[in-house]
Amino acid sequence: MKRLLLILVLLFAINISAQHKNRERIKALKISFITEKLDLSEKEAQEFWPVYNAFEKQTSQIRHREIKEIKAEIKANLDGMTDEKAMELITKLNDAETRLHNLRLDFTSQLSEIIPAKKIILLKVSEDDFKRKMFEEYKKKRKQD
Repeated sequence: MKRLLLILVLLFAINISAQHKNRERIKALKISFITEKLDLSEKEAQEFWPVYNAFEKQTSQIRHREIKEIKAEIKANLDGMTDEKAMELITKLNDAETRLHNLRLDFTSQLSEIIPAKKIILLKVSEDDFKRKMFEEYKKKRKQD
């Protein structure tokens, strides 16, 4: 029994390690992709990346923690949910989405002091292109497996 538990713990640890490596690899690919598409000067890059990374961290926290928790709570309580509870969850979700929107506006404002407006538009297009390419790779990999 102890041996089985140890094996399960090891497999779980290996899986988490692999996921972390994949995230780091994807992050590196995204940085490379955006850098190439935006053709940032050295000065622009020095100012751009700290702002971009802070924005990504903040939005990720809201998306992957707060909104995910709210949606999990909705799913767990959907059948027996009262209207009052539903309204509370809607309010929480709207607040989180409003903060995401405000972060995007602040981010764009900060970027406008670092890079030209055309590069800000190009950033959005590049992020969308990167997501699409990653999704296509994911679909290919699923077909192979």
